[in-house]
Amino acid sequence: MEPPPDPRRDPAAGEAEALTARVTVAADGTVTGWNTGAERLLGHPAAWAVGRPAGELLAEPPGPQDLADLAARTDPAAPSRPHGTLALRHRDGRRVDVPVLAHRRTAADGTHDWLLIGAVTGRRPRPEDEELLRTGLLQAPTCAVSVYDTDLRLRGSTLAGQRLLGLSDDASRGLRLTDIVALPVAEETEAHMRRTLETGLPCHLENHARAPGEARGRAWSVHIHRLESPDGRILGVSTTGHDMTEEHRARERLQLIAEAGGRIGSTLDVIRTAQELADVVVPGLADFVSVDLLTAFEDGAEEAAAGAPLTLRRAAHQSALPGVPEAVLARGEVDMYPEGSPAAESLRSGRAVRHRFDETLIAGWIAGDRARAARIRDFGFHSLIAVPLSARGTTLGVVVLVRHRRPDPFEDDDVVLAEELAARAAVCIDNARRYTRERGTAVTLQRSLLPQRLPEQSAVEVASRYLPAGARAGVGGDWFDVIPLSGARVALVVGDVVGHGLHASATMGRLRTAVRTLADIDLPPDELLTHLDDLVARLAADVDLPGDTDPADGVGDGVGATCLYAVYDPVSRRCTLARAGHPPPAVVRADGTVDLLDVPAGPPLGLGGLPFEPAETELPEGSLLVLYTDGLVAARSPDDDVDDGLARLRAALTGPPDAQPTPCDLDALCDRILNRVLPSRPVDDVALLVARTRALDTARVATWTVSPDPAAVADTRKNVVARLEAWGLTEASFVTELIVSELVTNAIRHGEPPIRLRLIHDRTLIVEVTDASSTAPHMRRARGYDEGGRGLLLVAQLSRRWGTRPHAKGKTIWAEQEIAGIVGGEPVGGERVGGE
Repeated sequence: MEPPPDPRRDPAAGEAEALTARVTVAADGTVTGWNTGAERLLGHPAAWAVGRPAGELLAEPPGPQDLADLAARTDPAAPSRPHGTLALRHRDGRRVDVPVLAHRRTAADGTHDWLLIGAVTGRRPRPEDEELLRTGLLQAPTCAVSVYDTDLRLRGSTLAGQRLLGLSDDASRGLRLTDIVALPVAEETEAHMRRTLETGLPCHLENHARAPGEARGRAWSVHIHRLESPDGRILGVSTTGHDMTEEHRARERLQLIAEAGGRIGSTLDVIRTAQELADVVVPGLADFVSVDLLTAFEDGAEEAAAGAPLTLRRAAHQSALPGVPEAVLARGEVDMYPEGSPAAESLRSGRAVRHRFDETLIAGWIAGDRARAARIRDFGFHSLIAVPLSARGTTLGVVVLVRHRRPDPFEDDDVVLAEELAARAAVCIDNARRYTRERGTAVTLQRSLLPQRLPEQSAVEVASRYLPAGARAGVGGDWFDVIPLSGARVALVVGDVVGHGLHASATMGRLRTAVRTLADIDLPPDELLTHLDDLVARLAADVDLPGDTDPADGVGDGVGATCLYAVYDPVSRRCTLARAGHPPPAVVRADGTVDLLDVPAGPPLGLGGLPFEPAETELPEGSLLVLYTDGLVAARSPDDDVDDGLARLRAALTGPPDAQPTPCDLDALCDRILNRVLPSRPVDDVALLVARTRALDTARVATWTVSPDPAAVADTRKNVVARLEAWGLTEASFVTELIVSELVTNAIRHGEPPIRLRLIHDRTLIVEVTDASSTAPHMRRARGYDEGGRGLLLVAQLSRRWGTRPHAKGKTIWAEQEIAGIVGGEPVGGERVGGE
């Protein structure tokens, strides 16, 4: 029995409780609850009634089954309200005919019982009701109006009010709203009624509830007013209810659409977008939803082949139940919807379909799919909607929505809402699919433009890393390169094109090619950047032409780039660098100290008209030169800046001498730098190039100063032959003599002193002749009667490659030739002898 309120705390509530008889009866007919109103009505105390069979209370046999008879007695206007009159026996033996309202209740554990309610007094109309009804009912006879006295007991309702409450006036008079409607919303409404009765302030509230037997709940707008007589006496309160179910459902649909607009498509990831759609649909529209995408699009096809089997991959699903137990497929699994299934029907027709699971069509499909048939039976599926995911005239997949917990089946409005949500999601999925395809193309292009393997050379040992940014940023234009130069030198390059996408990758490829071309003519770093700056300015002018800019390619305000170009000479162990708006390189000395080289910053490429200043530094053998793009040291948060990133880089490189990476650990060092400096999801591309310097043994370099007298050529040849014999390269003497003779003779005839000859024994045998003239020689075709003009042609034929290297004053002509006798990069035989 539900205990009545304590009269010591609320006397009015205690008196009101005594005016209603409330009895609870278990499913087996045993009385389990008995309030003071029941004791007042029948005279039996609760201690006597609780635990007895309810049939002992009846005045006439056959007994407890009369309760079932009561449940069968229904008012045609309110079939959900079992009510009727029971003949009960008073404690003093007299018969009492009590109109009773029954509520069948279900507990959390699934058990059932009955709540029987009857008014102790007030069942018959009273004289004062006329004034109360005239005050409240006659003002709006066509609305759902009900009038309650000062005890909040119903005295009368309009016809619309009686339909709303589910009882006639005769069946409900004298009961409180909480007696008539056994739902939490009645308690909330009655609390507002009491507040209005006490304060006189009108009240408005909206409620939504589903009465027993209703498939869908209804929404009501309720206005509460205090009723007073002309002389100011308080008569009671009135409630005026307006059915706003359709408005409420329309509002729910709009809220779901608004939520979908904010949640679906937050990323450019196909699977995540599909899951966002599933998360929005459940539980607002369905109890279970699956999102399956056609596998035909996984290979980049624009549309599925006509007549091909509908093979789909489960992209996402969601359920109102934990763990999504309804799902037949796991995410990522592939399945084929058979012909005749709602999903196949929707995909073939290109429109949404709605079905009940008791239809013949659905029954035939279920019979052929045991796994789905088991799920449908176990969870009680009763209604579904299948909606194709279509965008830009292409069908991408299908969304299947199912209900099994909500008793109401899908309606036409639900189909319209499902189509709206699917259309929004389809556009986002198609955008993500197209972006994924474009990004894959950009990644492939970018990786094809980066070095596939670093060239072999003796100046430095190198390791590199390239890390693309997250999906939102897109592929960028970062690059690095290692370029062997003449004289056993090497160029190290790191650059970064502004922006992301295919345009940035293509521009990166053009700049990388330009750098290699300019490096091939041995321009100093500052001059090379000047030429590169002119190229970027021309590219920017081309991009800015009308109609040539595509925002999807990441092109905004033209083309911009940064670059760092360094040349290291293993003979002198000196490094010359220049940078154009690029972060400074870091150097790790042999003792473990880390420095950021003070290289003048220079403007970014593309501004034009501003000079670039070189810097030169000595790098002892075993030094580490670390070049990187700004993505490595970019700010992680609004409170972070580049200086913090540089500090993290220094910390990753700092360590005692014995902790420095050994020659085979440069890859481990690259990984350590990325792990310690970068966040888990970098916001920009990262290119990293780490080089350990080597020094060429002085015994493998010979230098002579040559007199500008033609007679000195013979002595020069003798010195070269002697040095080759000391190096164990006697077999190369003949060809080398010819090359030296031609280059030295040309320098004497056409150049200016001083003239210097240098031999370098590296992976190749290098001959260099330097003079003070800036005039560069060029190879020409000599005619049959010409006495000269064949020297450079002869050098080109005898050498693997040759070229000219300009200096601030003068030039160097060099030629490389393949040699035998090198074992493991070291010469065989020879002595450590320096040149003159």
